[in-house]
Amino acid sequence: MGLLFEQIDSQPSEIGEITLRRRRIPAIGDRDIFEVKLGDEFLMSSMFVDAEVALSDLGLNACEGDNLSVVVGGLGLGYTAVAALKHERVSELLIVEYLEPVIRWHQQELVPLGADINADSRSRYVHGSFFDLAVAEPETGGFDPDEPGRLFDAILLDIDHSPRALLHDSNASFYTTDNIRGMARQLKPRGIFAMWSNEGEDPEFMAVLREVFVDVECHVVTFFNPFQNRESFNTVYVARKPD
Repeated sequence: MGLLFEQIDSQPSEIGEITLRRRRIPAIGDRDIFEVKLGDEFLMSSMFVDAEVALSDLGLNACEGDNLSVVVGGLGLGYTAVAALKHERVSELLIVEYLEPVIRWHQQELVPLGADINADSRSRYVHGSFFDLAVAEPETGGFDPDEPGRLFDAILLDIDHSPRALLHDSNASFYTTDNIRGMARQLKPRGIFAMWSNEGEDPEFMAVLREVFVDVECHVVTFFNPFQNRESFNTVYVARKPD
């Protein structure tokens, strides 16, 4: 069966030491679980990925047309990105990641989904702060460093735990009407913004989204949690830019 625990890599980052680990938990099955920690805090795990996949599926299913250009904010372990690449209508995927070690783990294929992303010519890594790029002046900046000012069909965001539970206090300003509206300038008319959250529907954030978008919904994604022997849930917000 191999090792039950392995620390694969640990590197300094802009916001602290970040560590990639692999473990096996015999009680829940014979499979590898990959985990990422930032300092002492767990950032992500391959144990529960239903909502990360649903983020892509719900967001992209709401998109209109073909040849979709898509931004994923937050690479993580790659589940949202790979789910997006399974949509045949996606012609280009930009994956924006602030933490350079996370990009390297995928480029070096130290995580299982790195090979899938690397093998797909539609995907491209962008090293940078999603939150800074989201509110950059459209004429001189934006998510695509090769084409400032371009517009996208969908922006899929999975970085903070929720609009209130932040990885860093500086992220709080993004979840305001002004900055959400600033990000929406990088969407095409009727483009889609979708976001993962670890918490239930946030009425204040829903109100912010309704200031900027139409067709605003918060979807509940349930999954079985073997550690608690019950159903758990995440949420996915989906909103459409007006014409």
